Amino acid sequence: MATASRFASAFAGTNDFSFAGQCLRGSQLPGILKPKQKKAESGALNTRAETQSEESPVSLSKSKAASLTALEQLKASSANRYTKERSSILVIGLSVHTAPVEMREKLAIPEAEWPRAIGELCNLNHIEEAAVLSTCNRMEIYVVALSWHRGIREVTEWMSKTSGIPLGELRQHLFMLRDNDASQHLFQVSSGLDSLVLGEGQILAQVKQVHKVGQGVLGFERNIGGLFKHAITAGKRVRSETNIAAGAVSVSSAAVELAIMKLPKDGISFAKMLVIGAGKMGRLVIKHLIAKGCKRIVVVNRSEERVSLLQEELTGAELIYKPLTEMLNSAAEADVVFTSTASETPLFLKEHAEVLPPVSAELGGIRLFIDIAVPRNVGACVSEVNSTRVYNVDDLKEVVAANKEDRQKKALEAQVIIDEELRLFEAWRDSLETVPTIKKLRAYAERIRIAELEKCLSKMGDDISKKNRKLVDDLSRGIVNKLLHGPMQHLRCDGSDSRTLSETLENMHALERMFSLESDIFVLEQKIRAKIEQSQK
Repeated sequence: MATASRFASAFAGTNDFSFAGQCLRGSQLPGILKPKQKKAESGALNTRAETQSEESPVSLSKSKAASLTALEQLKASSANRYTKERSSILVIGLSVHTAPVEMREKLAIPEAEWPRAIGELCNLNHIEEAAVLSTCNRMEIYVVALSWHRGIREVTEWMSKTSGIPLGELRQHLFMLRDNDASQHLFQVSSGLDSLVLGEGQILAQVKQVHKVGQGVLGFERNIGGLFKHAITAGKRVRSETNIAAGAVSVSSAAVELAIMKLPKDGISFAKMLVIGAGKMGRLVIKHLIAKGCKRIVVVNRSEERVSLLQEELTGAELIYKPLTEMLNSAAEADVVFTSTASETPLFLKEHAEVLPPVSAELGGIRLFIDIAVPRNVGACVSEVNSTRVYNVDDLKEVVAANKEDRQKKALEAQVIIDEELRLFEAWRDSLETVPTIKKLRAYAERIRIAELEKCLSKMGDDISKKNRKLVDDLSRGIVNKLLHGPMQHLRCDGSDSRTLSETLENMHALERMFSLESDIFVLEQKIRAKIEQSQK
């Protein structure tokens, strides 16, 4: 796993910006700049923005006129870095491996807020596409960036701003990966190889949810959507073609194992269990408690329906439903309290724990709070009460360490599948390079067709019937389509034929030279124009 130092230069800033870089940062294209940028966001860029906002109407007119020729100047700039390489896929984030739960919970983004976050990220100057993967063990931002080092800087500043964590403190815990490394990371995440519990299956469902929520969201586009779709395929294959999940524990089962470790011998059979939250994690906790011999479990939840459905499914124990209003009373009667709700504020604080009666001496007189929610449901201050012990998701490492060596062997089998799927994804993404050339070639042919069609129709006179006009139009379209069929076939590189990527790119460059398509510049023009239009809405 990469660390922040891997891309340390991304934060240093540079003074050798090409004209293209300046355009995309806004110095020559004022439409890209946000109307209400704050001073703290990015130094020189904001100085330009503030200067522009204070300019006279005459100066603004001059700036607007300058922006009209920006693309032409961009074409003439030999130092332009943006036409030398395609946009980069980046992942910037932190996980249970790099950051404590205290920091992860500040950065956590609820599922309902993912579309908003994607919109804010794509409004950044160099970000084209984005996705958010936020779980109890990780918070990762995936983006497609016009410039990878500027993209990293913008995303990290956004993360700092939204979480309230100072940038310097945040950087110490971030990992950052680019292109193939970023893609491989998501494939490993989806396959359960990067989880706290190696091989756990819940993360695949969470990756699927990111893809599902992203459908129709502006900013969750072709590259990011394709990345997550291929990652889901990789995760499915790893689970169906290897035994990495055989005997694997989930976060929920690890929480139950932790309780067993902390209770006296055989304490699991007679300790009073309370589970707060009957969502996915809570239901798994209940199932694992029953599997370990618990016969009676109190479940506090917002609605009784989920608990009733779970009782019908599980016949090995009695589930007793209590509403949220009974949470503190239920905790007073429990020896072990599991929490896994989506609450963004703690359910238990020090003052709540202090008034709870002590548990029986048979269980050591200590009440256990096992909190597997992020943000946490149990405040850290609860651990200051002598009669309680608080454990969170970071404490589960103690449980999973025992069988880690065996799972690492299984991970090697899974990596072979991931590498195969990664090659397929990269081939698919490489094939997208020819799309602008295809569009330009079709547009070029269509312009010629329309011009010649109009000449023909004008010579045929005004009395030509609609039927004959349509016949001539169809004839011209048919000729163009047949002429384009060969070139289009040689621009395909999607695995459906034996053509290699290098052959396809040679064909692409040849067609660009023949027809003066200038595909690279065309792509950049489209990206810059899209940013201008987005900022002017």
